[in-house]
Amino acid sequence: MHHSTHVFPALPTQLTGQTLVSHAGLSVLTSFLNALDFQRVCEDRFSQFAPATAAHRPGRILGALALSLAAGGEQATDIDQLRAAPGLFGPVASDATVSRFMSRIKEQPDAFAYGFATMTRTLRTKVWTASGPRNPARLATPADPLIIDIDASLVHVHSEKESSAGTYKGGYGFSPMIAMADYGKTNGTGEVLAVHLRPGNRGANSAKSHIEVLNQALAQLPDDFYDERGNLRGEKILVRTDSAGSSREFLHYLDSLGIQFSTSYSLPVIKERFIRWIDEKKYWEPALSAGGDQRDDAWVIDASKVIELKDYPAGTRIYLRAEPLHPGAKATLFDTDGNRVTAFLTNSPRFNVAFLDARHRARGRCENRIKTLKSTGLGKLPYWSFASNQAWAGLAMFALNLVSWLQLAALPGGHEASVWDVKRWRYRLFSMAGKVVSGGRQRRLLIPEKAPEARLLCQLHEGIGALFQRWRHGELAA
Repeated sequence: MHHSTHVFPALPTQLTGQTLVSHAGLSVLTSFLNALDFQRVCEDRFSQFAPATAAHRPGRILGALALSLAAGGEQATDIDQLRAAPGLFGPVASDATVSRFMSRIKEQPDAFAYGFATMTRTLRTKVWTASGPRNPARLATPADPLIIDIDASLVHVHSEKESSAGTYKGGYGFSPMIAMADYGKTNGTGEVLAVHLRPGNRGANSAKSHIEVLNQALAQLPDDFYDERGNLRGEKILVRTDSAGSSREFLHYLDSLGIQFSTSYSLPVIKERFIRWIDEKKYWEPALSAGGDQRDDAWVIDASKVIELKDYPAGTRIYLRAEPLHPGAKATLFDTDGNRVTAFLTNSPRFNVAFLDARHRARGRCENRIKTLKSTGLGKLPYWSFASNQAWAGLAMFALNLVSWLQLAALPGGHEASVWDVKRWRYRLFSMAGKVVSGGRQRRLLIPEKAPEARLLCQLHEGIGALFQRWRHGELAA
């Protein structure tokens, strides 16, 4: 008796002309873009980048590139995956058409940057308004402000590109400065507000770069963050950075706008008596875990009366945190009693030490956003032109935000998928297979009912359809 030793069934493979779709799950993003009236918004801002008689308009080109990046594409030619399914994605521009479009961007970088910034702000305002009680602008208050994380990263390139330079890690490429919105762990994964591409030799602690990317991020916020005269309501915003953002110039700029800040701080050389004071944990209070529970091996304290801060904005306070050294970590002069001591500065109107510390440590979430942004296109900049690569970085940001907006507006609060990373969306939903069929003078997309996320796909389509009807009838005017 013959027993097969195959791990999986061995099936013969053959080609077919049937209208099969390998990325049918992307239909939720195509429906979402249609509901947002993406074509009209793009035509209003980018019509000069395509000939008047061109069949492939800017909205179609930008939309296809964003879908490709959201699905895992790494370069412009990866839109051929969409081109293979015209029944679902319609006619997709050729590689040559996309190349000509990017060349026109290179010739008019400022015009494209302005159009792209106003486009994303318009769409963000529309989506945030549609999110109802989870609207980040509505939830922002001086006591619980909208958090903007600012951080720099490195993007390595393997060939010489315009404005690329050596990095401090011995590599070669770019050092983008990125501003991200974190509107709470329960409201989604957050989104990217601005990506400022810079040469690789630019320092992460540049106050000028921090100010520039912050201004780009503030320009992306809806009108709810401005009063009737157009002045920023800075008290509803908190900027959170690592120690690279603790320069006096940047903090004074934030203070001039009335913006709260929470930034890591490199401790100065301290005296021996201060080290002994650190060992006295009776003056400290327990720190909080990410879930809000007290820890018995970490402590925090307000050290503003012990450590003098010179030339910092009025109201700036310094807080210390002590916790055991991680395995393998080397102790420094400040790591007394077997604990590592770190510090952060803030001017927040709240004075709960443990809460302020937990909120500042949540800055680690921005690292996940940067990692996701790199996986949606920022990690590989395909063009030689700096202007084209900056536009590509914007497209990567838009692809990530599309998924974040979908989580915020089309899913109910507390849904499991509302905190999924883009990689999980790709594996669980976007890569879902389907088949386009025709009948009754209309086309339909068939999805296997036994697919694990088939119900989620239908739920998203229903939610997007409801949003479209409300936008269409003016019930959600931004």
